[in-house]
Amino acid sequence: MFPIRDHNPSGRTPYVTYALILANVGIFVSYWGLFSNPRALNAFFADYALIPALVTQGDGVTGLLTSMFLHGGLTHLAGNMLFLFIFGDNIEDEMGHVRYLGFYLACGLIAGLAQVVSGPLSPVPTVGASGAIAGVMGGYLLLYPRARVDIFIFLIVFFKILPIPAWLLLAVWFGLQIYGGFGARAGDGGVAYWAHAGGFIAGLALTVPAWLRKGGPAYWRRTDGHPPHPAGQYDSARTHIPRTGRRK
Repeated sequence: MFPIRDHNPSGRTPYVTYALILANVGIFVSYWGLFSNPRALNAFFADYALIPALVTQGDGVTGLLTSMFLHGGLTHLAGNMLFLFIFGDNIEDEMGHVRYLGFYLACGLIAGLAQVVSGPLSPVPTVGASGAIAGVMGGYLLLYPRARVDIFIFLIVFFKILPIPAWLLLAVWFGLQIYGGFGARAGDGGVAYWAHAGGFIAGLALTVPAWLRKGGPAYWRRTDGHPPHPAGQYDSARTHIPRTGRRK
């Protein structure tokens, strides 16, 4: 189950979101050849990934920033860019291009610090834009909790596109990060759950001023949690799968 689009069109071209996607893809392509050489890849990550143990010692602080633009594989990159593409345009539309870029980077830095705090002695490199993107998702939850998001459900031979409210998708996602964070052992490799959770909370907190300027709770009452403009319409009820007749 994963989101494929929202019904919340933006009012301006999200240049920063597009630029961030291009930057992440371009940087990934630049070191793609290292994946065939694990030793070289590990050396590259040692220089540019976030390594909590080094930060705790006072070294490798630049990894808090550079790690945001690195990914551990094609699936990792594609998943992150999909989430950024779906949720980033509306936050950029709300905040403006420059503020949105600062917001994105701040969420990523806070997410990295959360990962360091969760495992200060971990020597495992952490890479990915997901902490910053989690902040974008946190801001989206505060501003547009009932915006519709289409999710793609795939169960072996069954698949369907189903629209659900954003708050449900994002709350489930956040709950899974908290569950995974408490279930994972500090220092283990895998998903950086606390970076995700930290970025999400940071995004919520940093979006509060924009939410208050709109009226805070009064804004929710006016819009009932929906975007303040007409929602985009898609034919998500049908999958257009041809039916086959029963053979006699």
